[in-house]
Amino acid sequence: MQKKVIEFNKELRGANMTEFAAGEVVKVYRKIKEGDKERIQIFEGIIIAVKGGQSSSPTITVRKVSNGIGVELIIPIFSPSVEKIEKVKSAKIRRAKLYYLRGLTAKKSRMKYTDAEAIVPEEQIEAPISEEAVVEEKPAIEANPVVETAPVETVVEDVKLAQEEKK
Repeated sequence: MQKKVIEFNKELRGANMTEFAAGEVVKVYRKIKEGDKERIQIFEGIIIAVKGGQSSSPTITVRKVSNGIGVELIIPIFSPSVEKIEKVKSAKIRRAKLYYLRGLTAKKSRMKYTDAEAIVPEEQIEAPISEEAVVEEKPAIEANPVVETAPVETVVEDVKLAQEEKK
């Protein structure tokens, strides 16, 4: 019975649905309706909880600090009011729920993030460049440039004159 439910949920979601995990920073594009007009508002924050992973209506709790006030949204992933959810970066964490972040600042949380763009699928990695294609360029600055300096006696005289002027 449980296999049937899991298969049904996969069909409902679609094959291209990405999984979300706590510790990821995401941008949630939500449709906001104001009168007759409809616009898309972006809410960027860190996922502190993922609930209902196998169910037909999973939710994520996204938190951000806006003007010193913590704001949390519980977002149903398959809601019609959610246009898309985009991963920005992810952190290596060791907990499933990050409720402890409510009492911390961003600096005190000490999370080490990796950009989502930095994680490139293997298909998109280009072949290495051959050595023949690399052209050597001459450096614009010489290693030991010749600098003209004034004789030591004139520098000493200038220092003595400056000291006398101060007195």
